[in-house]
Amino acid sequence: MTWVRLMLTALDGRERRAWAAYIESSLRLETLLDEALRDETGLTLFDYHVLVLLSQAPQHRLRMSELADRMVFSRSRITYQVNSMIKRGLVVREAAPDDRRGYRAVLTATGLQVLTDAAPRHAESVRTLFLDQIADDELPCIERVFVRLQAHLRGGAQGGADVHGC
Repeated sequence: MTWVRLMLTALDGRERRAWAAYIESSLRLETLLDEALRDETGLTLFDYHVLVLLSQAPQHRLRMSELADRMVFSRSRITYQVNSMIKRGLVVREAAPDDRRGYRAVLTATGLQVLTDAAPRHAESVRTLFLDQIADDELPCIERVFVRLQAHLRGGAQGGADVHGC
């Protein structure tokens, strides 16, 4: 039996339609957001998210392992990402004071300025490509669904569908 046939029989029609709409839209949205960010700021979506995470961290620092976990990157992939950003002056790497083997990524003043400059442009793309397509009364439902999914995927709450619906 082919993969397609297995997928078709494993999900009912409503589930297949929901999954297909989600996966195709999310991949296209991520691609379009990345392209717009690159064109307008020179940052990739990954660069931008690293800058956001570091800007929100205490003293603008995160252990490399925590940054990898938050980015859903392997340790080698986060090292490659951070090295790329170091070359552009957006971040630096420093030894973790509490662990001689560990390192932290640190947001530089340049990185913070680049993020500050990029944020309004990225927000406009998010609004145009995502938020403008969602009715005001749909937004709380989307938030509930993805907060629940995020908790589940991080190994937290294992709750199923919201019994109250949207």
